[in-house]
Amino acid sequence: MVKPFVPQLVYVEPQALEYLLGRELVSKFESMGIEIRQTTSHNQIRNLPGENHFQKYRMAKSTLVIGLRKTLKFDTSKPSAEYAIPLATGCMGHCHYCYLQTTMGSKPYIRTYVNVDEIFDAAEEYMKERAPEITRFEASCTSDIVGLDHLTHSLKRAIEFFGQSEYGKLRFVTKFAHVDHLLDAKHNGKTRFRFSVNDDYIIKYFEPGTSRLHERIEAAAKVAEAGYPLGFIVAPIYLHDGWKSGYHEMFEKLEATLPAIAKKDLTFEMIQHRFTKPAKRVIQENYPMTKLELDESKRKWKWGRYGIGKYVYTSEEQEDIKDTLGGYIHRYFPEAKIEYFT
Repeated sequence: MVKPFVPQLVYVEPQALEYLLGRELVSKFESMGIEIRQTTSHNQIRNLPGENHFQKYRMAKSTLVIGLRKTLKFDTSKPSAEYAIPLATGCMGHCHYCYLQTTMGSKPYIRTYVNVDEIFDAAEEYMKERAPEITRFEASCTSDIVGLDHLTHSLKRAIEFFGQSEYGKLRFVTKFAHVDHLLDAKHNGKTRFRFSVNDDYIIKYFEPGTSRLHERIEAAAKVAEAGYPLGFIVAPIYLHDGWKSGYHEMFEKLEATLPAIAKKDLTFEMIQHRFTKPAKRVIQENYPMTKLELDESKRKWKWGRYGIGKYVYTSEEQEDIKDTLGGYIHRYFPEAKIEYFT
């Protein structure tokens, strides 16, 4: 079982100590005997311990920076929500294929923002602008927020904030099973709690440092019992020897473990594995021994947003993925909704 994240090193922006959460976190880490350093800005962390890139990268992944979110203009989100709500940046997981590796570049350390009320005030403005339409906020565009929340409880506060809002909904996705502190949150059905799931082969070889499949599914069952609407992101869908039986087993385990209540309002999102040339370079630098197949000649080229093209599976392979996984979903979860395949 993956233990809940505890940083090896903590940096704090001086202004963060003007907020209750900042002071609470610093005193928590002091009492745990963790080294705390000052930094002028959460964007300026230098001199991380380590002899080489490999060591510094791993140290960064276990470094937490306590700071303020100064930009309160929210990015527009992915297909699943209108806006990204920025509670944290960075992740303690070591997923070889992760897009955050290229977007975060030289800053793979984890940042948590303590000016949570100001972030909620900004969210309130976005909701007012669109009212009476519902505005959905995604809390996991730049981090795995659940992996950090046992320390900060910012996500729990966000769940309760949206729970009492008139026109807001929250959603996030996680690969971690550390959900117990979120089960009694007053969510009022306004937060969709999603888990990223994959077959055992992919979790074993490409998702080190995250909860195993059976742990995620058990956590999903608890979340459903707590009344949250539930969803699963099957991502990245990766073709390997035996992938059809691997995914079949995954759906069987899901069906066997989830309570009946979860199956009434269940969503699936499906994302095939893709990579860009810059991502391939970074992945091979950070995980030189990876088994991840990154051969451009076996893929189809697709123009991405912002002019960066990506390598995806061929059209035939994509049809096969859609038919196979879509078939499993219809068989085991006939009432579920497939939100998209990309």
